[in-house]
Amino acid sequence: MDPLGLIVFAAALALAAASPGPSVIALVARTLAHGREGATPLVAGIILGDMVWLTAAALGRAALAATLGSLFVLVRLAAALYLVFLAWKLWTAPAHAIAAPAPKPGGSSAGLFLTGLGMTLGNPKAMAFYLALLPTIIDLNHLTPLAFLEMCAIIALVLALVFGLYVTLAQRARGMVASQRAIRLINRACGTAMAGAAVMVAAK
Repeated sequence: MDPLGLIVFAAALALAAASPGPSVIALVARTLAHGREGATPLVAGIILGDMVWLTAAALGRAALAATLGSLFVLVRLAAALYLVFLAWKLWTAPAHAIAAPAPKPGGSSAGLFLTGLGMTLGNPKAMAFYLALLPTIIDLNHLTPLAFLEMCAIIALVLALVFGLYVTLAQRARGMVASQRAIRLINRACGTAMAGAAVMVAAK
């Protein structure tokens, strides 16, 4: 692809990813409560979801996406339910000081990966970006397999950098607190944020 086209695509994607939404809230809340562990599968699911939407846009499947709207609603609700489960685990988790052995993180890697995927597939912002906005940035009628792979690489790199920055900032904020009372407050605040993200995912 034209390097300028890739730069424009990367910049637009970075702005879209950095804007606060359910994915960012869920990722930051989980990192504050459990640290970096678990962030990778969640981000990987989000990245794969974006690649699915890119594929749909590249293949001209906007009509198919509209036809399968009810399926995407079910995917979104499943992701929201898992976020509610994680929120409940945060609210009921015992408060351990950061210096003490870390409690077992809530949620499996597979569950977190599927949650990230479900949030992205059911996210109207991601759908609009790839199915509506992307064709105004890139000429999808002349998208070659190599150009498609280049865009997938851009998605992986940009989203990993943007969400990695959020994780790093949340991890540093978490490291500034050590008391059990503070950890309990963080757990419950993050549980509330996670539940809020679930509501945002379900209501979109």
